[in-house]
Amino acid sequence: MGESMWLMALFGVVVGVCMVIDLFVLHRKAHEVRLREALNWVIIWISLAALFNLAVYFQDGKQRAIDFALVYLVELSLSVDNLFVFMVIFNYFRVPPAYQHRVLFWGVVGALAMRAVFILVGVSLLNLFHWMVYVFGAVLILTGLRLLLKPSQEVDIERSFVVRVLRRVMPISSTYDGQRFLTRFQGRLSATPLLVVLLLVESTDLLFAVDSIPAALAISRDTFVVYTANVFAVLGLRSFYFVASRFMNLFAYLHYGLSFVLAFIGVKMILSPFYKIPSGWSLGVIATTLVVSVGVSMLFPPTDIADSEEEESAGS
Repeated sequence: MGESMWLMALFGVVVGVCMVIDLFVLHRKAHEVRLREALNWVIIWISLAALFNLAVYFQDGKQRAIDFALVYLVELSLSVDNLFVFMVIFNYFRVPPAYQHRVLFWGVVGALAMRAVFILVGVSLLNLFHWMVYVFGAVLILTGLRLLLKPSQEVDIERSFVVRVLRRVMPISSTYDGQRFLTRFQGRLSATPLLVVLLLVESTDLLFAVDSIPAALAISRDTFVVYTANVFAVLGLRSFYFVASRFMNLFAYLHYGLSFVLAFIGVKMILSPFYKIPSGWSLGVIATTLVVSVGVSMLFPPTDIADSEEEESAGS
C-alpha cells in the first residue's frame, strides 16, 4: 500500500473538503434541497469518483481501476433499495424537507465508520477461513432471491428495536426543535423526532451493509479499493435520494436487476477458487443488467405509477 499513500491522501482531502463545504457552507442554514441542487451534487460525486478512479488507473493499473468501478457501481445500485426505506421513515415522522439533508449527512458519517469495520472484519474472515468464500457467496445468492420475491422492504417503525431502546433511555419530544437532535421537553433533556429518524436511518444502513459489503468483497479483497468506492457511493447517495424521490418510476423494476446482480456476484465468489470470472466481463454483465432494468422501468411503468403520473399531469 506504500505506493498508494498519495492516493489515500488525495482521497482524504477530496472527501473532507467536499463534506465541509456541503455542511458548513452550502447547508449552514436549513433549506429544502431542490431538484437542480441535488442533480448538481449527483454529477459532482459521480465525476469525483470517476476522476479518482482515473488516478487509480494511472497509479495501479487497469485491474484495480476495473475493480473500483465494479464495487462503486454495485454499491450505488444496491443503495437504491435503501432509499425506499428512507422515504418510508421520513414520511412516517413527517420530517420537514429542510431537515432531511442534516439527517442524511450525519447518517452518512455513521455509515462510513460502520462500513470500515465491516470491510476489515470481512477481509479478515476471508483471509483466515477459506470456506467463508462459500458462506458469503451463499448469502449473496439468498439475498438476491429474497429481493426477487419480496422487492419492497417493510418497516415496522413502532416496534423497531432502536425506537424501543431510545424510549427507555430518554423521553422523546412530540415536536421538532429546528435541526436539533436533543432538546428540553417538560424540563428534561429529551430526544427530538429528528434523533429517532437518524437512529433509524443508521440502523437501516447497518442491515444494508450486511448484504452490500459481501457483494463488494466478492469483487475485490483490496480494502483500499472496497472502502474508497464505498465512500464515494455512500456520499453520492444523499443527493441521489433527493433525485430518486422525484423519479421513482425509473426504478420500478430495478429490484429484478439487483436480484440477478447479487446472484451473479454470489456465483462469481463461489467459483473463485476454481475459476475467476474476468472483471471486465463482470462489469459488462452488471452494467448491462442495470441499464436494462432502468430502461424497462421507463418504457413499461407499473399501472399505479403510470396512473399517478397522469393525475399529476392533469392537475398541473
